Amino acid sequence: MNELRQIMIESVDKIFSDQIDKKLLDQAEAGQFPTDLWQVICDNGFHQLAMADSGADLADSFAVLRVAGYHAAPVPLAEVLLGNRWLANTNSSIVSIGEWGGDHAFNVPWSEHAEKLLAVDRDNRIVEISKESSEAGSNLAFESRDRINGDIKTVEVAEPGYALMALSRVCLANGALNRVLELTIQYVGEREQFGRPIAKFQAVQHNLAVAAAEVAAATRASDGAMESIGEDRFELEVAAAKGRVGEAITIVTEIVHQLHGAMGFTHEHQLHHFTRRLWAWREEYGDETYWQAKLGHHIHAVGADRVWDFIATPK
Repeated sequence: MNELRQIMIESVDKIFSDQIDKKLLDQAEAGQFPTDLWQVICDNGFHQLAMADSGADLADSFAVLRVAGYHAAPVPLAEVLLGNRWLANTNSSIVSIGEWGGDHAFNVPWSEHAEKLLAVDRDNRIVEISKESSEAGSNLAFESRDRINGDIKTVEVAEPGYALMALSRVCLANGALNRVLELTIQYVGEREQFGRPIAKFQAVQHNLAVAAAEVAAATRASDGAMESIGEDRFELEVAAAKGRVGEAITIVTEIVHQLHGAMGFTHEHQLHHFTRRLWAWREEYGDETYWQAKLGHHIHAVGADRVWDFIATPK
Protein backbone atom coordinates (compact mmCIF):
# COMPACT_ATOMS: atom_id res chain seq x y z
CA MET A 1 0.00 0.00 0.00
CA ASN A 2 1.41 3.39 -0.96
CA GLU A 3 1.96 6.07 1.66
CA LEU A 4 -0.71 8.44 0.31
CA ARG A 5 -3.39 5.76 0.45
CA GLN A 6 -2.43 4.83 4.00
CA ILE A 7 -2.69 8.47 5.10
CA MET A 8 -6.15 8.78 3.49
CA ILE A 9 -7.35 5.56 5.13
CA GLU A 10 -6.14 6.67 8.54
CA SER A 11 -7.69 10.12 8.13
CA VAL A 12 -11.12 8.93 7.06
CA ASP A 13 -11.08 6.21 9.71
CA LYS A 14 -10.50 8.92 12.34
CA ILE A 15 -13.40 10.97 10.96
CA PHE A 16 -15.81 8.04 11.00
CA SER A 17 -14.64 6.83 14.42
CA ASP A 18 -15.27 10.29 15.88
CA GLN A 19 -18.56 10.97 14.12
CA ILE A 20 -20.41 7.66 13.80
CA ASP A 21 -22.09 5.88 16.69
CA LYS A 22 -25.21 3.79 17.08
CA LYS A 23 -27.36 6.85 17.71
CA LEU A 24 -26.32 8.39 14.38
CA LEU A 25 -26.98 5.12 12.54
CA ASP A 26 -30.41 4.81 14.12
CA GLN A 27 -31.25 8.39 13.16
CA ALA A 28 -30.11 7.85 9.56
CA GLU A 29 -32.20 4.69 9.30
CA ALA A 30 -35.18 6.72 10.51
CA GLY A 31 -34.69 9.11 7.59
CA GLN A 32 -32.52 11.86 9.10
CA PHE A 33 -29.62 12.81 6.83
CA PRO A 34 -26.34 13.10 8.83
CA THR A 35 -25.58 16.69 7.87
CA ASP A 36 -22.76 17.20 10.36
CA LEU A 37 -20.95 14.05 9.22
CA TRP A 38 -21.31 15.05 5.59
CA GLN A 39 -19.92 18.52 6.32
CA VAL A 40 -16.83 17.02 7.96
CA ILE A 41 -16.30 14.78 4.92
CA CYS A 42 -16.52 17.80 2.60
CA ASP A 43 -14.33 19.96 4.84
CA ASN A 44 -11.60 17.34 4.48
CA GLY A 45 -12.06 17.03 0.72
CA PHE A 46 -12.99 13.37 0.62
CA HIS A 47 -16.03 14.05 -1.60
CA GLN A 48 -13.60 15.10 -4.37
CA LEU A 49 -11.17 12.21 -3.98
CA ALA A 50 -12.14 10.46 -7.24
CA MET A 51 -11.80 13.56 -9.41
CA ALA A 52 -9.35 13.12 -12.28
CA ASP A 53 -7.14 15.95 -10.98
CA SER A 54 -7.27 15.00 -7.28
CA GLY A 55 -3.76 13.52 -7.29
CA ALA A 56 -5.08 10.18 -6.05
CA ASP A 57 -5.67 6.98 -7.98
CA LEU A 58 -9.25 5.84 -8.47
CA ALA A 59 -8.37 2.74 -6.45
CA ASP A 60 -7.70 5.04 -3.49
CA SER A 61 -11.38 6.02 -3.49
CA PHE A 62 -12.39 2.39 -3.23
CA ALA A 63 -9.94 1.86 -0.38
CA VAL A 64 -11.74 4.71 1.42
CA LEU A 65 -15.07 3.00 0.72
CA ARG A 66 -13.79 -0.05 2.59
CA VAL A 67 -13.39 2.16 5.64
CA ALA A 68 -16.88 3.56 5.10
CA GLY A 69 -18.25 0.02 5.07
CA TYR A 70 -16.31 -0.84 8.22
CA HIS A 71 -18.12 2.00 10.02
CA ALA A 72 -21.47 1.57 8.17
CA ALA A 73 -21.16 5.25 7.21
CA PRO A 74 -24.74 6.41 6.49
CA VAL A 75 -23.84 8.75 3.61
CA PRO A 76 -23.87 8.18 -0.18
CA LEU A 77 -20.09 8.41 -0.40
CA ALA A 78 -19.67 5.97 -3.30
CA GLU A 79 -22.31 7.83 -5.31
CA VAL A 80 -20.79 11.24 -4.64
CA LEU A 81 -17.25 10.11 -5.42
CA LEU A 82 -18.16 8.60 -8.79
CA GLY A 83 -20.85 11.16 -9.58
CA ASN A 84 -18.47 14.06 -9.08
CA ARG A 85 -15.91 12.28 -11.25
CA TRP A 86 -18.30 11.64 -14.13
CA LEU A 87 -19.81 15.12 -14.08
CA ALA A 88 -16.57 16.95 -13.24
CA ASN A 89 -18.54 18.47 -10.39
CA THR A 90 -16.33 20.66 -8.20
CA ASN A 91 -18.74 21.82 -5.49
CA SER A 92 -19.90 20.10 -2.32
CA SER A 93 -23.41 19.29 -3.51
CA ILE A 94 -24.59 15.70 -3.37
CA VAL A 95 -24.64 13.74 -6.61
CA SER A 96 -26.66 10.58 -6.13
CA ILE A 97 -26.60 7.53 -8.39
CA GLY A 98 -29.07 4.72 -8.84
CA GLU A 99 -29.69 1.83 -11.19
CA TRP A 100 -31.51 2.51 -14.46
CA GLY A 101 -34.58 0.39 -15.05
CA GLY A 102 -35.36 1.42 -18.64
CA ASP A 103 -37.90 4.13 -17.79
CA HIS A 104 -37.00 5.06 -14.22
CA ALA A 105 -34.13 5.02 -11.74
CA PHE A 106 -34.26 2.93 -8.59
CA ASN A 107 -32.06 2.38 -5.53
CA VAL A 108 -31.19 6.10 -5.52
CA PRO A 109 -29.82 7.12 -2.07
CA TRP A 110 -30.98 10.36 -0.41
CA SER A 111 -32.49 11.78 -3.61
CA GLU A 112 -34.22 14.59 -1.71
CA HIS A 113 -30.79 15.91 -0.63
CA ALA A 114 -29.18 15.58 -4.08
CA GLU A 115 -28.76 18.41 -6.56
CA LYS A 116 -27.88 16.05 -9.39
CA LEU A 117 -29.15 12.54 -10.09
CA LEU A 118 -27.51 9.87 -12.24
CA ALA A 119 -28.33 6.27 -13.06
CA VAL A 120 -26.35 3.45 -14.67
CA ASP A 121 -27.56 0.32 -16.43
CA ARG A 122 -25.99 -3.08 -16.96
CA ASP A 123 -24.65 -1.98 -20.35
CA ASN A 124 -22.65 0.75 -18.56
CA ARG A 125 -24.83 3.54 -19.94
CA ILE A 126 -24.90 6.55 -17.64
CA VAL A 127 -27.78 9.04 -17.71
CA GLU A 128 -28.57 12.22 -15.82
CA ILE A 129 -32.17 12.50 -14.62
CA SER A 130 -34.29 15.56 -13.98
CA LYS A 131 -36.49 14.65 -11.03
CA GLU A 132 -40.12 15.03 -12.10
CA SER A 133 -41.46 12.62 -9.52
CA SER A 134 -39.97 10.47 -6.80
CA GLU A 135 -41.02 7.72 -4.48
CA ALA A 136 -39.14 7.34 -1.22
CA GLY A 137 -37.90 3.87 -0.38
CA SER A 138 -35.26 1.99 1.53
CA ASN A 139 -33.28 -1.21 1.38
CA LEU A 140 -33.14 -3.96 3.99
CA ALA A 141 -30.84 -1.84 6.13
CA PHE A 142 -33.26 1.12 5.97
CA GLU A 143 -30.75 3.05 3.89
CA SER A 144 -32.46 5.56 1.63
CA ARG A 145 -33.17 4.00 -1.78
CA ASP A 146 -35.64 6.03 -3.86
CA ARG A 147 -37.37 5.60 -7.23
CA ILE A 148 -37.06 8.54 -9.64
CA ASN A 149 -38.93 9.42 -12.83
CA GLY A 150 -37.90 12.23 -15.15
CA ASP A 151 -36.31 13.31 -18.39
CA ILE A 152 -32.86 11.92 -19.07
CA LYS A 153 -29.77 12.80 -21.03
CA THR A 154 -26.80 10.56 -21.65
CA VAL A 155 -23.55 11.34 -19.86
CA GLU A 156 -20.58 10.42 -22.01
CA VAL A 157 -18.12 8.65 -19.74
CA ALA A 158 -15.36 6.35 -20.95
CA GLU A 159 -15.61 4.15 -17.88
CA PRO A 160 -17.70 1.05 -17.05
CA GLY A 161 -20.13 2.75 -14.69
CA TYR A 162 -22.14 -0.30 -13.66
CA ALA A 163 -19.01 -2.32 -12.86
CA LEU A 164 -17.57 0.57 -10.85
CA MET A 165 -20.77 0.87 -8.82
CA ALA A 166 -20.70 -2.90 -8.28
CA LEU A 167 -17.11 -2.55 -7.05
CA SER A 168 -18.28 0.10 -4.60
CA ARG A 169 -20.61 -2.49 -3.03
CA VAL A 170 -17.77 -5.03 -2.98
CA CYS A 171 -15.55 -2.62 -1.04
CA LEU A 172 -18.28 -1.46 1.33
CA ALA A 173 -19.14 -5.08 2.07
CA ASN A 174 -15.50 -5.99 2.51
CA GLY A 175 -15.17 -3.35 5.21
CA ALA A 176 -18.37 -4.47 6.95
CA LEU A 177 -17.27 -8.12 6.86
CA ASN A 178 -14.10 -7.19 8.70
CA ARG A 179 -16.15 -5.27 11.26
CA VAL A 180 -18.60 -8.08 12.04
CA LEU A 181 -15.68 -10.51 12.41
CA GLU A 182 -14.02 -8.15 14.91
CA LEU A 183 -17.27 -7.67 16.82
CA THR A 184 -17.71 -11.44 17.04
CA ILE A 185 -14.15 -12.12 18.20
CA GLN A 186 -14.64 -9.51 20.91
CA TYR A 187 -18.02 -10.93 21.94
CA VAL A 188 -16.94 -14.57 22.24
CA GLY A 189 -13.94 -13.47 24.26
CA GLU A 190 -16.18 -11.71 26.77
CA ARG A 191 -19.24 -14.00 26.86
CA GLU A 192 -18.86 -16.77 29.44
CA GLN A 193 -20.57 -20.13 29.64
CA PHE A 194 -19.84 -22.85 32.20
CA GLY A 195 -17.28 -20.60 33.84
CA ARG A 196 -15.12 -19.77 30.82
CA PRO A 197 -15.27 -17.59 27.70
CA ILE A 198 -17.11 -19.29 24.86
CA ALA A 199 -14.07 -18.55 22.69
CA LYS A 200 -12.42 -21.48 24.46
CA PHE A 201 -14.90 -23.96 22.98
CA GLN A 202 -13.67 -25.85 19.94
CA ALA A 203 -16.90 -25.44 17.99
CA VAL A 204 -16.74 -21.68 18.43
CA GLN A 205 -13.10 -21.60 17.37
CA HIS A 206 -13.91 -23.65 14.28
CA ASN A 207 -16.70 -21.30 13.24
CA LEU A 208 -14.49 -18.28 13.80
CA ALA A 209 -11.81 -19.85 11.61
CA VAL A 210 -14.34 -20.42 8.83
CA ALA A 211 -15.56 -16.82 9.07
CA ALA A 212 -12.00 -15.46 9.09
CA ALA A 213 -11.14 -17.49 5.99
CA GLU A 214 -14.20 -16.12 4.19
CA VAL A 215 -13.30 -12.55 5.12
CA ALA A 216 -9.73 -13.10 3.89
CA ALA A 217 -11.00 -14.50 0.59
CA ALA A 218 -13.37 -11.56 0.18
CA THR A 219 -10.53 -9.13 0.84
CA ARG A 220 -8.29 -10.75 -1.76
CA ALA A 221 -11.09 -10.74 -4.33
CA SER A 222 -11.73 -7.07 -3.56
CA ASP A 223 -8.01 -6.31 -3.89
CA GLY A 224 -7.90 -8.03 -7.28
CA ALA A 225 -10.76 -5.93 -8.61
CA MET A 226 -9.28 -2.69 -7.28
CA GLU A 227 -5.86 -3.48 -8.76
CA SER A 228 -7.42 -4.10 -12.19
CA ILE A 229 -9.12 -0.70 -12.55
CA GLY A 230 -8.43 0.60 -16.05
CA GLU A 231 -7.39 -2.80 -17.41
CA ASP A 232 -9.15 -4.87 -20.07
CA ARG A 233 -10.23 -7.54 -17.60
CA PHE A 234 -11.59 -5.12 -15.00
CA GLU A 235 -15.23 -6.14 -15.39
CA LEU A 236 -14.28 -9.81 -15.09
CA GLU A 237 -12.35 -9.09 -11.90
CA VAL A 238 -15.40 -7.26 -10.56
CA ALA A 239 -17.53 -10.26 -11.52
CA ALA A 240 -15.24 -12.57 -9.56
CA ALA A 241 -15.16 -10.20 -6.60
CA LYS A 242 -18.91 -9.55 -6.48
CA GLY A 243 -19.57 -13.29 -6.64
CA ARG A 244 -16.97 -14.20 -4.03
CA VAL A 245 -17.94 -11.44 -1.62
CA GLY A 246 -21.60 -12.41 -1.99
CA GLU A 247 -20.75 -15.98 -0.99
CA ALA A 248 -18.74 -14.71 1.97
CA ILE A 249 -21.64 -12.55 3.14
CA THR A 250 -23.96 -15.56 3.23
CA ILE A 251 -21.54 -17.67 5.27
CA VAL A 252 -20.13 -15.00 7.59
CA THR A 253 -23.44 -13.39 8.59
CA GLU A 254 -24.85 -16.81 9.48
CA ILE A 255 -21.85 -17.59 11.68
CA VAL A 256 -21.65 -14.24 13.46
CA HIS A 257 -25.34 -14.29 14.34
CA GLN A 258 -25.06 -17.86 15.61
CA LEU A 259 -22.10 -16.94 17.82
CA HIS A 260 -23.81 -13.83 19.16
CA GLY A 261 -26.92 -15.86 19.97
CA ALA A 262 -30.08 -13.95 20.78
CA MET A 263 -28.05 -10.83 21.66
CA GLY A 264 -27.10 -10.30 18.01
CA PHE A 265 -30.73 -10.06 16.93
CA THR A 266 -31.67 -7.26 19.33
CA HIS A 267 -32.02 -3.68 18.12
CA GLU A 268 -29.90 -2.51 21.04
CA HIS A 269 -26.85 -4.38 19.74
CA GLN A 270 -24.86 -2.88 16.86
CA LEU A 271 -24.35 -6.10 14.88
CA HIS A 272 -27.54 -5.67 12.85
CA HIS A 273 -26.37 -2.33 11.45
CA PHE A 274 -23.67 -4.22 9.59
CA THR A 275 -25.32 -7.54 8.71
CA ARG A 276 -28.42 -5.87 7.28
CA ARG A 277 -26.19 -3.66 5.13
CA LEU A 278 -24.26 -6.70 3.97
CA TRP A 279 -27.45 -8.43 2.86
CA ALA A 280 -28.62 -5.27 1.08
CA TRP A 281 -25.30 -4.49 -0.65
CA ARG A 282 -25.06 -8.10 -1.84
CA GLU A 283 -28.12 -7.50 -4.05
CA GLU A 284 -27.28 -4.03 -5.36
CA TYR A 285 -25.67 -3.65 -8.80
CA GLY A 286 -26.01 -7.33 -9.56
CA ASP A 287 -26.04 -10.18 -7.05
CA GLU A 288 -23.54 -13.03 -7.13
CA THR A 289 -25.70 -15.04 -9.54
CA TYR A 290 -25.66 -12.25 -12.14
CA TRP A 291 -21.91 -11.70 -11.93
CA GLN A 292 -21.04 -15.40 -11.76
CA ALA A 293 -23.10 -15.99 -14.91
CA LYS A 294 -21.27 -13.13 -16.63
CA LEU A 295 -17.93 -14.64 -15.66
CA GLY A 296 -19.08 -18.12 -16.67
CA HIS A 297 -20.14 -16.95 -20.13
CA HIS A 298 -16.71 -15.43 -20.66
CA ILE A 299 -14.89 -18.57 -19.55
CA HIS A 300 -17.08 -20.66 -21.87
CA ALA A 301 -16.17 -18.35 -24.73
CA VAL A 302 -12.47 -18.61 -23.90
CA GLY A 303 -12.61 -22.37 -24.37
CA ALA A 304 -11.40 -25.29 -22.28
CA ASP A 305 -7.85 -25.20 -23.68
CA ARG A 306 -7.31 -21.60 -22.52
CA VAL A 307 -9.10 -21.53 -19.18
CA TRP A 308 -5.95 -21.98 -17.10
CA ASP A 309 -4.15 -19.20 -18.97
CA PHE A 310 -7.11 -16.92 -18.32
CA ILE A 311 -7.16 -17.74 -14.59
CA ALA A 312 -3.40 -17.62 -14.03
CA THR A 313 -2.54 -14.58 -16.16
CA PRO A 314 -2.96 -11.37 -14.15
CA LYS A 315 -3.60 -9.18 -17.20
